[in-house]
Amino acid sequence: MIISNSTPRISLKNQRALITGASRGIGAEIAALFAGAGADLVITGRDVSGLEATQQMVEKAGSRCLSLVSDLRTVEGAHFVGNKALEFFGTVDILVNNAGIVYIESLLETTVEHWEETQNLNLRAPLLLAQTVVPKMIEQRRGKVINISSIAGVLAPEGHAAYSASKAGLNLLTQMMAAEWAQFNIQANAVAPTVILTAMGQQVWGEPAKGDPMKARIPSRRFGEPIEVADLVLFLASSLSDFICGQVIRVDGGLSAVC
Repeated sequence: MIISNSTPRISLKNQRALITGASRGIGAEIAALFAGAGADLVITGRDVSGLEATQQMVEKAGSRCLSLVSDLRTVEGAHFVGNKALEFFGTVDILVNNAGIVYIESLLETTVEHWEETQNLNLRAPLLLAQTVVPKMIEQRRGKVINISSIAGVLAPEGHAAYSASKAGLNLLTQMMAAEWAQFNIQANAVAPTVILTAMGQQVWGEPAKGDPMKARIPSRRFGEPIEVADLVLFLASSLSDFICGQVIRVDGGLSAVC
Protein backbone atom coordinates (compact mmCIF):
# COMPACT_ATOMS: atom_id res chain seq x y z
CA MET A 1 0.00 0.00 0.00
CA ILE A 2 1.39 3.40 -1.01
CA ILE A 3 0.12 6.30 1.07
CA SER A 4 0.74 9.71 -0.44
CA ASN A 5 2.49 12.33 1.67
CA SER A 6 1.90 15.08 -0.87
CA THR A 7 -0.13 18.15 0.05
CA PRO A 8 -3.64 17.83 -1.40
CA ARG A 9 -4.56 20.40 -4.01
CA ILE A 10 -8.23 20.31 -2.98
CA SER A 11 -9.80 21.32 0.32
CA LEU A 12 -12.50 19.32 2.12
CA LYS A 13 -12.34 21.47 5.24
CA ASN A 14 -15.44 21.12 7.45
CA GLN A 15 -16.67 18.16 5.37
CA ARG A 16 -17.75 14.88 6.99
CA ALA A 17 -17.12 11.68 5.07
CA LEU A 18 -17.99 8.00 5.45
CA ILE A 19 -15.56 5.64 3.70
CA THR A 20 -16.11 1.89 3.56
CA GLY A 21 -13.36 -0.67 3.09
CA ALA A 22 -10.87 1.80 4.59
CA SER A 23 -8.55 -0.65 6.35
CA ARG A 24 -6.23 -1.01 3.35
CA GLY A 25 -5.71 -0.44 -0.35
CA ILE A 26 -7.80 2.14 -2.17
CA GLY A 27 -9.96 2.87 0.88
CA ALA A 28 -6.96 3.68 3.09
CA GLU A 29 -5.51 5.86 0.33
CA ILE A 30 -8.79 7.77 0.03
CA ALA A 31 -8.89 8.24 3.81
CA ALA A 32 -5.34 9.61 3.77
CA LEU A 33 -6.13 12.14 1.04
CA PHE A 34 -9.42 13.18 2.63
CA ALA A 35 -7.76 13.73 6.01
CA GLY A 36 -4.96 15.70 4.40
CA ALA A 37 -7.60 17.84 2.70
CA GLY A 38 -9.24 18.60 6.06
CA ALA A 39 -12.23 16.23 6.18
CA ASP A 40 -13.38 14.41 9.31
CA LEU A 41 -14.00 10.72 8.75
CA VAL A 42 -15.95 7.65 9.73
CA ILE A 43 -14.14 4.60 8.38
CA THR A 44 -15.26 1.00 8.37
CA GLY A 45 -13.97 -2.44 7.48
CA ARG A 46 -13.44 -5.93 8.90
CA ASP A 47 -9.67 -5.75 9.47
CA VAL A 48 -9.25 -4.41 13.00
CA SER A 49 -5.51 -3.75 12.81
CA GLY A 50 -5.83 -2.16 9.38
CA LEU A 51 -8.59 0.16 10.58
CA GLU A 52 -6.50 1.15 13.58
CA ALA A 53 -3.59 2.02 11.30
CA THR A 54 -5.84 4.13 9.05
CA GLN A 55 -7.39 5.88 12.05
CA GLN A 56 -3.97 6.76 13.45
CA MET A 57 -2.95 8.16 10.07
CA VAL A 58 -6.13 10.25 9.84
CA GLU A 59 -5.80 11.61 13.37
CA LYS A 60 -2.11 12.40 12.81
CA ALA A 61 -3.27 14.63 9.95
CA GLY A 62 -5.45 16.52 12.45
CA SER A 63 -8.85 15.14 11.50
CA ARG A 64 -11.47 13.51 13.70
CA CYS A 65 -11.99 9.83 12.99
CA LEU A 66 -14.38 7.12 14.14
CA SER A 67 -13.52 3.57 13.07
CA LEU A 68 -16.22 0.92 12.96
CA VAL A 69 -15.60 -2.80 12.59
CA SER A 70 -18.62 -4.13 10.73
CA ASP A 71 -19.62 -6.70 8.13
CA LEU A 72 -21.33 -4.87 5.29
CA ARG A 73 -22.32 -8.17 3.71
CA THR A 74 -25.23 -8.14 6.16
CA VAL A 75 -28.19 -5.77 6.24
CA GLU A 76 -27.58 -5.18 9.94
CA GLY A 77 -23.93 -4.31 9.35
CA ALA A 78 -24.74 -1.69 6.73
CA HIS A 79 -27.45 -0.09 8.85
CA PHE A 80 -25.13 -0.09 11.88
CA VAL A 81 -22.42 1.81 10.02
CA GLY A 82 -24.79 4.35 8.50
CA ASN A 83 -26.56 5.07 11.77
CA LYS A 84 -23.31 5.32 13.74
CA ALA A 85 -21.95 7.79 11.21
CA LEU A 86 -25.04 9.95 11.65
CA GLU A 87 -24.73 9.72 15.42
CA PHE A 88 -21.08 10.78 15.24
CA PHE A 89 -21.49 13.63 12.75
CA GLY A 90 -25.18 14.52 12.72
CA THR A 91 -24.97 14.33 8.93
CA VAL A 92 -22.70 12.88 6.26
CA ASP A 93 -21.57 15.15 3.42
CA ILE A 94 -19.62 12.54 1.44
CA LEU A 95 -20.32 8.82 1.13
CA VAL A 96 -17.62 6.67 -0.49
CA ASN A 97 -18.75 3.10 -1.13
CA ASN A 98 -15.41 1.39 -1.59
CA ALA A 99 -15.73 -2.00 0.15
CA GLY A 100 -15.79 -4.92 -2.24
CA ILE A 101 -15.04 -8.59 -2.74
CA VAL A 102 -14.23 -10.80 -5.71
CA TYR A 103 -14.21 -14.55 -6.30
CA ILE A 104 -12.48 -15.78 -9.45
CA GLU A 105 -14.74 -18.52 -10.82
CA SER A 106 -16.16 -19.43 -14.20
CA LEU A 107 -19.88 -19.05 -14.75
CA LEU A 108 -20.48 -22.78 -14.34
CA GLU A 109 -18.38 -22.88 -11.15
CA THR A 110 -19.92 -19.80 -9.51
CA THR A 111 -21.63 -20.89 -6.31
CA VAL A 112 -24.84 -19.43 -4.98
CA GLU A 113 -23.03 -18.53 -1.75
CA HIS A 114 -20.30 -16.58 -3.53
CA TRP A 115 -22.83 -14.93 -5.85
CA GLU A 116 -24.96 -13.72 -2.95
CA GLU A 117 -21.99 -12.60 -0.86
CA THR A 118 -20.64 -10.59 -3.79
CA GLN A 119 -23.96 -8.91 -4.57
CA ASN A 120 -24.59 -8.19 -0.88
CA LEU A 121 -21.30 -6.36 -0.35
CA ASN A 122 -20.65 -4.83 -3.76
CA LEU A 123 -24.19 -3.77 -4.64
CA ARG A 124 -26.64 -4.00 -1.74
CA ALA A 125 -24.44 -2.33 0.89
CA PRO A 126 -24.00 0.87 -1.18
CA LEU A 127 -27.79 1.08 -1.54
CA LEU A 128 -28.44 0.55 2.18
CA LEU A 129 -25.79 3.05 3.24
CA ALA A 130 -27.13 5.63 0.82
CA GLN A 131 -30.69 5.06 2.03
CA THR A 132 -29.45 5.75 5.55
CA VAL A 133 -27.34 8.88 5.04
CA VAL A 134 -28.77 10.58 1.93
CA PRO A 135 -31.96 11.88 3.64
CA LYS A 136 -29.74 14.23 5.67
CA MET A 137 -27.99 15.30 2.47
CA ILE A 138 -31.39 16.10 1.00
CA GLU A 139 -32.25 18.20 4.06
CA GLN A 140 -29.07 20.25 3.73
CA ARG A 141 -29.36 20.37 -0.09
CA ARG A 142 -25.78 19.19 -0.56
CA GLY A 143 -23.91 15.91 -0.79
CA LYS A 144 -21.62 13.57 -2.69
CA VAL A 145 -21.98 9.83 -3.29
CA ILE A 146 -18.97 8.14 -4.86
CA ASN A 147 -19.20 4.45 -5.69
CA ILE A 148 -16.02 2.52 -6.44
CA SER A 149 -16.96 0.29 -9.35
CA SER A 150 -14.63 -1.49 -11.79
CA ILE A 151 -13.85 -1.75 -15.46
CA ALA A 152 -15.18 -5.29 -14.94
CA GLY A 153 -18.61 -3.68 -14.71
CA VAL A 154 -18.18 -2.40 -18.26
CA LEU A 155 -16.16 -5.19 -19.88
CA ALA A 156 -16.26 -8.94 -19.17
CA PRO A 157 -12.98 -10.36 -17.81
CA GLU A 158 -12.87 -14.13 -17.63
CA GLY A 159 -13.72 -15.61 -14.24
CA HIS A 160 -15.41 -12.46 -12.88
CA ALA A 161 -19.09 -13.39 -13.36
CA ALA A 162 -20.45 -12.43 -9.93
CA TYR A 163 -18.08 -9.48 -9.58
CA SER A 164 -18.85 -8.07 -13.03
CA ALA A 165 -22.59 -8.41 -12.46
CA SER A 166 -22.33 -6.59 -9.14
CA LYS A 167 -20.27 -3.74 -10.58
CA ALA A 168 -22.49 -3.37 -13.63
CA GLY A 169 -25.41 -3.11 -11.22
CA LEU A 170 -23.51 -0.53 -9.18
CA ASN A 171 -22.94 1.55 -12.30
CA LEU A 172 -26.67 1.70 -13.05
CA LEU A 173 -27.49 2.24 -9.37
CA THR A 174 -25.16 5.25 -9.49
CA GLN A 175 -27.08 6.65 -12.45
CA MET A 176 -30.38 6.12 -10.63
CA MET A 177 -28.98 7.98 -7.61
CA ALA A 178 -28.07 10.87 -9.90
CA ALA A 179 -31.46 10.84 -11.61
CA GLU A 180 -33.34 11.02 -8.30
CA TRP A 181 -31.03 13.14 -6.13
CA ALA A 182 -29.36 15.68 -8.42
CA GLN A 183 -32.32 18.00 -7.88
CA PHE A 184 -31.19 18.26 -4.25
CA ASN A 185 -27.63 19.26 -5.23
CA ILE A 186 -26.35 15.74 -4.56
CA GLN A 187 -23.83 14.45 -7.08
CA ALA A 188 -23.53 10.67 -7.47
CA ASN A 189 -20.72 9.25 -9.59
CA ALA A 190 -18.86 5.96 -9.98
CA VAL A 191 -15.16 5.34 -10.51
CA ALA A 192 -14.32 2.28 -12.61
CA PRO A 193 -10.64 1.29 -12.39
CA THR A 194 -8.86 -1.49 -14.18
CA VAL A 195 -6.45 -3.65 -12.13
CA ILE A 196 -5.09 -1.62 -9.21
CA LEU A 197 -2.09 -2.90 -7.29
CA THR A 198 -3.82 -3.49 -3.97
CA ALA A 199 -3.58 -6.75 -2.05
CA MET A 200 -6.71 -7.96 -3.89
CA GLY A 201 -5.25 -6.91 -7.23
CA GLN A 202 -2.02 -8.73 -6.50
CA GLN A 203 -3.95 -11.84 -5.45
CA VAL A 204 -5.82 -12.01 -8.75
CA TRP A 205 -3.27 -10.63 -11.21
CA GLY A 206 0.09 -10.93 -9.43
CA GLU A 207 1.30 -14.04 -11.23
CA PRO A 208 3.19 -12.95 -14.38
CA ALA A 209 1.51 -15.71 -16.39
CA LYS A 210 -1.83 -14.00 -15.78
CA GLY A 211 -0.82 -10.40 -15.19
CA ASP A 212 1.53 -9.86 -18.13
CA PRO A 213 -1.06 -10.63 -20.86
CA MET A 214 -3.48 -8.24 -19.14
CA LYS A 215 -0.86 -5.47 -19.01
CA ALA A 216 -0.18 -6.04 -22.69
CA ARG A 217 -3.83 -5.20 -23.43
CA ILE A 218 -3.62 -1.88 -21.55
CA PRO A 219 -2.22 0.90 -23.76
CA SER A 220 -0.32 2.31 -20.76
CA ARG A 221 1.28 -1.16 -20.35
CA ARG A 222 0.91 -1.20 -16.58
CA PHE A 223 -1.58 -1.59 -13.75
CA GLY A 224 -2.77 1.33 -11.66
CA GLU A 225 -1.79 2.48 -8.18
CA PRO A 226 -4.30 3.21 -5.37
CA ILE A 227 -3.34 6.90 -5.32
CA GLU A 228 -4.46 7.22 -8.96
CA VAL A 229 -7.97 6.21 -7.95
CA ALA A 230 -7.93 8.21 -4.71
CA ASP A 231 -6.98 11.43 -6.51
CA LEU A 232 -10.09 11.15 -8.69
CA VAL A 233 -12.28 10.37 -5.67
CA LEU A 234 -10.93 13.48 -3.90
CA PHE A 235 -11.86 15.59 -6.91
CA LEU A 236 -15.36 14.08 -7.07
CA ALA A 237 -15.80 14.74 -3.35
CA SER A 238 -14.97 18.42 -3.77
CA SER A 239 -16.98 21.39 -5.00
CA LEU A 240 -14.92 21.37 -8.20
CA SER A 241 -17.10 18.50 -9.47
CA ASP A 242 -20.50 20.01 -8.70
CA PHE A 243 -21.72 19.70 -12.32
CA ILE A 244 -20.42 16.16 -12.80
CA CYS A 245 -23.24 13.78 -11.98
CA GLY A 246 -24.31 10.27 -12.96
CA GLN A 247 -20.99 9.40 -14.59
CA VAL A 248 -19.03 6.15 -14.59
CA ILE A 249 -15.45 7.39 -14.95
CA ARG A 250 -12.95 4.81 -16.17
CA VAL A 251 -9.45 4.78 -14.70
CA ASP A 252 -7.98 2.13 -16.94
CA GLY A 253 -4.86 3.34 -18.74
CA GLY A 254 -6.78 3.31 -22.02
CA LEU A 255 -7.97 -0.30 -21.80
CA SER A 256 -11.58 0.42 -22.73
CA ALA A 257 -10.50 2.60 -25.66
CA VAL A 258 -9.12 -0.34 -27.62
CA CYS A 259 -10.68 -3.54 -28.94
